[in-house]
Amino acid sequence: MIDVDQMTKEMQDVLSQNILHFWISRMADEENGGFYGRIDGQGVLHPEAEKGAILNARILWSFSAAYRVLGNLDYLEMARRAYDYFIEHFIDHEYGGVYWSLDYKGRPLDTKKQFYAIGFAIYGMSEYARATGDREALECALQLFDCIEQHAFDQKNNGYIEACTREWGEIADMRLSEFDANYPKSQNTHLHIIEPYANLLRCLKEFRAQESCDYVPVLGSVLPIGVTTPMEDIISVEAALRNIIHIFTDKILNPKTHHLDLFFEMDWTRGAGHLESYGHDIECSWLLHEAALVLGDPQVLAKVEPIVREVAKASEKGLRPDGSMIHEANLTTGHVDDDLHWWVQAENVVGWYNIYQHFGDEEALERAARCWDYIKSQLIDWDHGEWFWSRHADGSLNTTDDKAGFWKCPYHNSRMCLEIIERTR
Repeated sequence: MIDVDQMTKEMQDVLSQNILHFWISRMADEENGGFYGRIDGQGVLHPEAEKGAILNARILWSFSAAYRVLGNLDYLEMARRAYDYFIEHFIDHEYGGVYWSLDYKGRPLDTKKQFYAIGFAIYGMSEYARATGDREALECALQLFDCIEQHAFDQKNNGYIEACTREWGEIADMRLSEFDANYPKSQNTHLHIIEPYANLLRCLKEFRAQESCDYVPVLGSVLPIGVTTPMEDIISVEAALRNIIHIFTDKILNPKTHHLDLFFEMDWTRGAGHLESYGHDIECSWLLHEAALVLGDPQVLAKVEPIVREVAKASEKGLRPDGSMIHEANLTTGHVDDDLHWWVQAENVVGWYNIYQHFGDEEALERAARCWDYIKSQLIDWDHGEWFWSRHADGSLNTTDDKAGFWKCPYHNSRMCLEIIERTR
């Protein structure tokens, strides 16, 4: 029998003492502001590493959410630090949107507009607004939402493109990273647009509900009594969220395999071969469900919930007997990435717990608990804080990839902890 209360307690301890303590004590850049860009897999700080928008938006989200859920003022201080630095340095105040990266002194380095990064900025800003009541953060999130809708949305074929130049012109290389295929649309970017859109809508609804009663500002709030959240903002975000839910169910989901296809041409023709990403499958299963729940349309939810279970079941292909999940496979070439990445394990826990919570599947709870046991024994760095990037399939530890960096952030693992804490309250 799984002791959910014990698992939740363990996660709260890991969140506070292992993950967030690491970022507070090791990553705050007291000389140049904000946060350092990198600590490598050997634990060595690189103070002059570039500072990425993804990392900093995820730091903002993590500490904002942790403060909202746990009420620790140290987390509020870190959230404010991340918010102030992001507003001052990452927001392009001339053309709008978010710079992809800065140098270590906070000067723009790569100025392209990657919509994946703008999505995470919305995620962080909307969560900061939820946690503090800060109206300026909500307005920033809405402005970034407008950037995506204006510059990324494909009016002809539906969906969102990957990237533009700083001035919103066409860009030849749209890839998120050197490991991605260069296609104009991807499942990954859509996944991290549906996620912030759902959080933005949740935030707008919460603000609206607070304004309809005797609202008392929480610590750090700048939202005065009587300020209204325009209904047109809610309607706009609702419409966009509804549409992207249908993009997932009708375009990105492969109806034959129930996996999510990864790369697409503008007309949604699948590209880059037959790829299966088990980590993204299980992550999408609960994020898609969350989006439908936040939208609150019974018809959409009725369409989505069977798909949620089908996508989760398809991800079983990546499970190992010890509860861990491998990354992905290219069925066209036969190449399998069987590394056991930290982020895949975190999403594996939340995805299966979501199936248990909403559909009463006890086996799903067992899968979540087995993966948590794997994380505790194989991925958490109990001596120095945070989690290792991965273990290889043979069990050896990956100390080549970063402990903290452009793509290694306090997001997947802190969110896993926070999701389980909130779902079990």
